[in-house]
Amino acid sequence: MWTMTADQDGSHPPQRLGLLLAWHGAVTQTRMKHALGAAGLTPRHAMTLMHLAGGPISQRALADRLEVDPSVLVGVLNDLEGEGLAERRRDPADRRRHNVGITPAGQAALEKTNAALDEVEDGMFASLSAQERDHLRALLDRVNTSAEDFDCGE
Repeated sequence: MWTMTADQDGSHPPQRLGLLLAWHGAVTQTRMKHALGAAGLTPRHAMTLMHLAGGPISQRALADRLEVDPSVLVGVLNDLEGEGLAERRRDPADRRRHNVGITPAGQAALEKTNAALDEVEDGMFASLSAQERDHLRALLDRVNTSAEDFDCGE
């Protein structure tokens, strides 16, 4: 197991910011995956349901919001539909398009998921004030990253 240790004099070693962020990110990812697993969802499924909670959306717009290839989204939606958590319907205005919505079972799963994630985040960020959490979020929003560099690992 990789751990961050102090030097012999008790001071912390100089840390590369990227490595520090990667370590905290890996710990966060592990905790979040455990919480999602307890709620019965994968990260992709949870993110999709979170986007659907605001109301039905076209499948293309959902793929854009999630920043995934439409073919990837089809697989995710197949899973969610198979579990009764989401449903696709033809757009009455354009029969070539599908609109996607969350079902009552999907809403219940999302509520369970959000409660599990809240518990993880409350534990992780307990020593930060609400203002510090907002500041951390703002700083992370400014980090130069791209969705193309992300590997979900599912």
